[in-house]
Amino acid sequence: MSLDHAEPRRRSIEVEYWVIDDEGRLTEPGDLVAASPGAEREFVEPVLEIKTTPCETAAELRAELFDRIDAVLERADELGKRLVPLATPVGDERIRELPSDRTRIQNTVVGEDFEYVRHCAGTHVHVEQQPGREIDQLNTLVALDPALALVNSSPYYRGRPMAAGARSKCYRWLAYDDVPHQGWLWRYVSDRAEWTRRLERRHEEFVTVATDAGVSRRTLESNFDPESAVWTPVQFRSSFSTVEWRSPDTALPSQVVSLANRLADLVGDLEDTDVRIDGQEGRVTDETITLPEFDAVLEYTHAAIREGLESDAVRSYLERMGFDVDAYAPLSHEIGGRRRVGPDAARELRLEYAERLERDVRRAKPMHSD
Repeated sequence: MSLDHAEPRRRSIEVEYWVIDDEGRLTEPGDLVAASPGAEREFVEPVLEIKTTPCETAAELRAELFDRIDAVLERADELGKRLVPLATPVGDERIRELPSDRTRIQNTVVGEDFEYVRHCAGTHVHVEQQPGREIDQLNTLVALDPALALVNSSPYYRGRPMAAGARSKCYRWLAYDDVPHQGWLWRYVSDRAEWTRRLERRHEEFVTVATDAGVSRRTLESNFDPESAVWTPVQFRSSFSTVEWRSPDTALPSQVVSLANRLADLVGDLEDTDVRIDGQEGRVTDETITLPEFDAVLEYTHAAIREGLESDAVRSYLERMGFDVDAYAPLSHEIGGRRRVGPDAARELRLEYAERLERDVRRAKPMHSD
């Protein structure tokens, strides 16, 4: 697939980080939310989200993300706080929620399994919709979902090894196991009407469970609509006019921005590209994107979650789909291998990777400071 003459397609990114103090203990962001535009609280106490605006080019996205993270890090240094680019907090600490009607409703619908979601920090990538090719963009993102393996950043849940992509396993197979249509990867769609029908069905199911549990219709309607009541990893976002990919972990900024930009290149402009579904392997060429049948995508995605880049099948698939696999070094494979991570070791790991993030940002400064 040739990208040399593609029209710019806006892209943006949202990255979540654990906030720790100088001893590696989880803590609230506090004044970090005022350190930069796009810095916001998440629904749990020790997580800070940093968002970019829609950017026209890869260079703009990289510069804006790094500038915003750098501003937060400068304020964090003053406050004795740091940011951790790991998908889970690694250890077994209790993660508290910020009180809100929205979170209360999610706890009601999902039940005790919502505990798994509290231990997750991830990355969301938005790519501007291309009029007339939105369905091809969405379906291509579905097929590219195994690329989450490129930035798996924690194999641990509450101090125990779970999978190369522990966060993805928490979300897809544990948190939403009793409401699978809400959080699992959805099949390809044929048109926008089919997508709308799916959203409406899932919203109806969500409303039914919530109202049966005593949540009022007024409270539901003020917090959720059909689009915001699902957590499937690939979605249309009408309010931003984007296709969104929610699968990847948080990771080092250089890794997530490279992945986001490559994804935007692949799905951003399909004007002269034929997108078709055929066979089991998948491939990107100059003129064609061949998507594997959905069941094959699921097999690749499951291997990406369980094994990450240690799976030869995943590596080969991602290479065929246009990724330079060797350019990525998932943190999950660096910190894996322990049978248990105790409290002291978890704090040490968080401090180590907070330092890695700071070095990553410092190295990027000369690239866009001129």
